[in-house]
Amino acid sequence: MLSLSFTPLIPWPVITGFGVLVAVFIVLAFAARGRTAILRAVALGLVLLAIANPSLVREDREPVKDIAAIVVDRSGSQTLGDRPAMTDAVRAELQRRFGALTNIEPRFIDVPDAKDGDDGTKLFTALSQALADVPPDRLAGVVMLTDGVVHDIPASVAALGIKAPLHVLVTGHPDERDRQIKLIEAPRFGIVGRDLTIRAEVMERGGTGSATVTVRRDGEEIGRRTFPTGQPFSLTTKIEHGGPNVVEIEVEPLPGELTTINNRAVLPIEGIREKLRVLLVSGEPHQGERTWRNLLKSDANVDLVHFTILRPPEKQDGTPISELSLIAFPTRELFVQKIKDFDLIIFDRYANQSVLPSAYFDNIVRYVRDGGALLIAAGPEFASSASLSRTRLSQILPGEPNGRVVEQPYKATLTSTGTRHPVTRALPGSDASPPAWGDWLRIVSAQTKAGVQPILQGPNALPLLALSREEKGRVALLLSDHAWLWARGYQEGGPYLDLLRRLGHWLMKEPALEEETLRAQMTGHGREVRVERQTMAETAEPVTVKGPTGPERTLSLSPAEPGLFTTTFEATELGLHTLRSGSLIAFVSVGPPNPRELTDVFSDTERLKALAEGTGGSIRRLADAGGGTVVPRLQSLRSGRLAGADWIGFRPSDSAVIRGVEVYPLALGLWALVALAGAVLAMWLVEGRRGRAA
Repeated sequence: MLSLSFTPLIPWPVITGFGVLVAVFIVLAFAARGRTAILRAVALGLVLLAIANPSLVREDREPVKDIAAIVVDRSGSQTLGDRPAMTDAVRAELQRRFGALTNIEPRFIDVPDAKDGDDGTKLFTALSQALADVPPDRLAGVVMLTDGVVHDIPASVAALGIKAPLHVLVTGHPDERDRQIKLIEAPRFGIVGRDLTIRAEVMERGGTGSATVTVRRDGEEIGRRTFPTGQPFSLTTKIEHGGPNVVEIEVEPLPGELTTINNRAVLPIEGIREKLRVLLVSGEPHQGERTWRNLLKSDANVDLVHFTILRPPEKQDGTPISELSLIAFPTRELFVQKIKDFDLIIFDRYANQSVLPSAYFDNIVRYVRDGGALLIAAGPEFASSASLSRTRLSQILPGEPNGRVVEQPYKATLTSTGTRHPVTRALPGSDASPPAWGDWLRIVSAQTKAGVQPILQGPNALPLLALSREEKGRVALLLSDHAWLWARGYQEGGPYLDLLRRLGHWLMKEPALEEETLRAQMTGHGREVRVERQTMAETAEPVTVKGPTGPERTLSLSPAEPGLFTTTFEATELGLHTLRSGSLIAFVSVGPPNPRELTDVFSDTERLKALAEGTGGSIRRLADAGGGTVVPRLQSLRSGRLAGADWIGFRPSDSAVIRGVEVYPLALGLWALVALAGAVLAMWLVEGRRGRAA
């Protein structure tokens, strides 16, 4: 391609001023000398031309194809009904038809669902990022293959930032019907043992006006009621335990509705204990009594009631009752009237001295079997005739003393069961051999009952800490009163806080300390879910995962610590996922309680209409009245309108890539000097002849 180019030797304003002076001079020359001034004008014109420095430029241009962007919506709402199949079929057809347009190159942009599940569909953001390397003039047009549910629509054509037509091809059908549950008030925390109110609403299009709602907690159905649609309603559920309580609200589906994924709303509620009430009964003042008291009082979540028996009934020293300053032990109030108010009862070096009658021990047994917790912190009295093992409590205790007390230094060690039990697993210092903690000096010799495996042991493999379950309740037996040596730093002490706190929390059924449990939670990295299987067995069964709609898949677990197996997986769907391992079941909710992609599911041709028509493009449904799919023809047009009843148009440009440039100066070099010299010589000869003639 050949073109004329100017590269002035001085700025254009100076050349313009000089040209004005030349023009004035020529006019005056014509007035004074007539036609002979033409040569002067030619000479001055050549000087101006030399200063302007004109050149002939020859460019070697290679035409390039224009770009047509095809944005394919792959968000959550595009997975509903027959939209995935329609999208795939239309995408393949567009790719085939663009192959027939030799001057346009298609660029397909697949936009997946947002990772966090609540950003919505952002097609225009993806379009801007994908066209960052494309000059605006090379964009021939944009096609959006979507259901019309887009959440980043620019406010105007100017804000869109492109000068090409936008054509929107809408999947779905105009007569879609759907029913969904919407959470209005969804508390994230609740007090264990108390009722919690949840407000929700059933929304529908093409429905019946009322719907049956089912409520489940941790997979178990707890209620079923019928509510009118389009009106908020309240549901009440009780928080049964600490930790995650997964509440699921499901509305019955409509016949032939678009999707049933949004018929369920999942609400994980963290159960929080308001106060843990602990009754601590010390049989006598001793060194370890303060350790128990300090440990329990340091926890702001523990409401401690502590009694120490300072004057046993058998003590007869003649002191009148009126002169005693001791508070009477309110046995009836504690062990009859208010025993169910306590979450844990601790007998610390308590000997049976007829303070508690046998009927009260029966109450304690019933309390444990109904779900209470009992801890016996034993001393030498446990091996005597006043041992609690000789009371009605013997039927629920995990061990039986043999009458001996061993007095010798020893290091408490984890048993094979203790290395896997969450109470003692990975206790600080337990990984060394011998353990890196101080000695204890006394242990009550005892034998555990059948089926009970101690988790800590003393010298000669004597059981030191044994745990057992009694129907709904739990019992722990600590066969030494020397835990205080760790607290006082004897021989650098030991992890008494970790041990005793874990022990107390296990007794009070802390979910994180269950021996057999399956847990699942989001890791915070996109849709990654971490699965944990706590077990006392050497191996763990595989875990099956079922999403809201997808098929089940099986996960293998890898050992992380003794008794703890883990794995992670990437969730492909939003909503409630159910995990099973043997008889255990766990739930994890992926994404927000009301995912944005599932609350607005109906295909729409109105949201993008103004923007598409403002660019000269069009918007149309792909589904025809007969249930088929109609894909518009593609046209390449340089002028005129860009859409018709059955076609969409693209506007190509003459874009090209310059491969080489050749420049030929017109006012520089030898020939330009000859032309200027010739003009001056001609002017001298003509004017000289005229002067002689005169």
